[in-house]
Amino acid sequence: MSSSPLASVLFVCVHNAGRSQMAAGFLHHLAGDRIEVRSAGSVPGDRVNPAAVEAMREIGIDIAAAEPKLLTTEAVQASDYVITMGCGDACPVFPGKTYMDWTLEDPAGKGVEAVRPIRDEIRTRVEALITEIDAEREA
Repeated sequence: MSSSPLASVLFVCVHNAGRSQMAAGFLHHLAGDRIEVRSAGSVPGDRVNPAAVEAMREIGIDIAAAEPKLLTTEAVQASDYVITMGCGDACPVFPGKTYMDWTLEDPAGKGVEAVRPIRDEIRTRVEALITEIDAEREA
C-alpha cells in the first residue's frame, strides 16, 4: 500500500485563527497521515484563538502550537479539496479542485462555552469529509 496521502485538504477562513485551525486539528487527528492537511487565512491573525485552543484541548486535540498562515495561490493549487469558512472571494479558484463553503459561526471574541458548539459542528463536517474522500478514492 502506498504511503502517499489519499488527498490533500486546505481549510481557509479569514484569520486562520479559529474555525480553520479547529478543522485542521480534527482532520489530522481523525485521518492521521492518510490525508494531507493545510490551513490558511486571507488576513491571518497573530495567534490562534485561545478559546479554540481550549475547546480542542478539552477533547484531547492540541492545536496550541499552530500558527495562522497567509493563504497563497500555491497552497490552493497543491490541494485537492478547498474548504472555505467565510473568506469569500479571497480564495482563488482552479479547475479540478473540489470547493466547499462551510457556513459556520466565527468564534472570534467568544468564550470557550460559545466555541464548543462550533467545534462540535466542525467535527461533524470533518467526519463527513473523511467519509466522502474515502468513498471517492475507493470508486
